[in-house]
Amino acid sequence: MGRRGAMQELLVRFAIGGVVVSLFAMLGDVFRPKSFAGLFGAAPSIALATLGLTIAHDGKGYAAVEARSMILGAAAFCLYAASVSWALMRYKRSTLATTLTLMPVWLGTSVGVLLLALVRR
Repeated sequence: MGRRGAMQELLVRFAIGGVVVSLFAMLGDVFRPKSFAGLFGAAPSIALATLGLTIAHDGKGYAAVEARSMILGAAAFCLYAASVSWALMRYKRSTLATTLTLMPVWLGTSVGVLLLALVRR
């Protein structure tokens, strides 16, 4: 892909990401508490833009693998977020210290589900 093609891809990502971020932000605005707005704002829109471009460049099969990887990563993050939430409520420690201390939960879960997915192939 030449320089012009790379620039076009960046512009497409920017446009798709901007539109989808706006749509998810509006969706997040509907829910309470307002802290959900950030959850609906960035990650889903970036994932959808990336999947759209992946389908266009590499086909549906490769995009399916990417989508599965995103789902597994989200599941690992969900476990990490639940662990952080539990630890913060239980031990009343510093948020920064708790989130950093529990990062291995996210990493370990991510690597574990990746290895399981590779073994099942």
